[in-house]
Amino acid sequence: MAGFPTGEGAKPWGKKPQNRRCKLIDNDRQFSSTNKQQRQRYVTKMGKCQVNLGRIQEKKRFLSDIFTTIVDLKYRWFLFVFMMCYIITWVVFGIIYFFDAWIRDDVNHIGDPEWKPCIENVDNFISALLFSVESQRTIGYGSRIVTADCTEGVILLMAQSIVGSMIDALMVGCMFVKISRPKKRAQTLIFSKKCVVSHRDEKLCLMFRIGDLRDSHMVDAKIRAKLIKSRQTKEGEFIPLEQSELNLGYDTGEDRLFLVEPQIICHVINDHSPFWEMTAESLKREQFEIIVILEGIVEATGMTCQARTSYIEDEILWGYRFEPCMTLEKGAFRVDYSRFEKTFEVQTPAASAKETYELKEMERQDQSTLSLTSAAALHPDMSLVQVEGEARGKVHCCSPANLNMH
Repeated sequence: MAGFPTGEGAKPWGKKPQNRRCKLIDNDRQFSSTNKQQRQRYVTKMGKCQVNLGRIQEKKRFLSDIFTTIVDLKYRWFLFVFMMCYIITWVVFGIIYFFDAWIRDDVNHIGDPEWKPCIENVDNFISALLFSVESQRTIGYGSRIVTADCTEGVILLMAQSIVGSMIDALMVGCMFVKISRPKKRAQTLIFSKKCVVSHRDEKLCLMFRIGDLRDSHMVDAKIRAKLIKSRQTKEGEFIPLEQSELNLGYDTGEDRLFLVEPQIICHVINDHSPFWEMTAESLKREQFEIIVILEGIVEATGMTCQARTSYIEDEILWGYRFEPCMTLEKGAFRVDYSRFEKTFEVQTPAASAKETYELKEMERQDQSTLSLTSAAALHPDMSLVQVEGEARGKVHCCSPANLNMH
């Protein structure tokens, strides 16, 4: 593949020490052999990135964005944090209420009509905890209340009401965002399990199919693709996972989709494509991964949604094409998703796009030479150069610009 030499085939720039060169090649071989054995994906077929972050020194950055941190937690930890926020506040204020009653000696004057307690009917920790829950959740059974003879009790009740409102706003907001996250919408955006390589409009193309299972469509849907491949630079630097862009029609606007039916996304393999020199045989020896990213706005919520998938070299079918999955029925078009993954074999040369282009250029040059030779045979008194010049002059005289001038 052009611009993507493997570790063993790449030649270092200039003269390098032998031990340095062997070390780089061994590193490349070790990484390649590991890939062949495990074939660890960068992104799974379901779109999950297989990258684990470790040894993060400044973990306080996560606390500065506590809202996103809580939303990103797994559901079991999210529910644990959700419950503990309420339980801890209930227990803490229950302890404070009981400590205040114990300091004032209210626990020893229960039922004394001449005693003026801070909180009525609080004689132990359980009763103080019940008062804390009733106050924060505004239950108000009526048996335990703060009296007007206790200033600190009124202040504690106000403080607990404010803290409870803050916890409600944070946790209920986190719960709503987590349930309505557009990540769930991405599960109804599907990709074909295989890529195909075949000719379209006389150009070799890499194609895959995408579809939306919902009737509510994605707004401003865009598609893009990345090629993940290791290589070694001319200077000897080994890049294990280099990312390069695959053109899916960015210059023509074909990457912007009106995704109401399954669509086949096409990457034209031209001289700017990393697959320009790839043949059907070399495809089996390559090691790379294509990351496909579909982005759009959810019509129902207005949130941005992203769906991802990946294709490795074993999931690319050379010489195949996707079967049509749309039919016309009375009053509408019908999509048959049972044919979404089906492909059929077509006649496709095993040569690379570069070899096919060079072959066509040679044939074009041969036809041009043959036509000049035939013209020279009709005019034996003229040389090939004169015949070619006369032919060019006729074409120039008969061009639209010269005809307009005359």
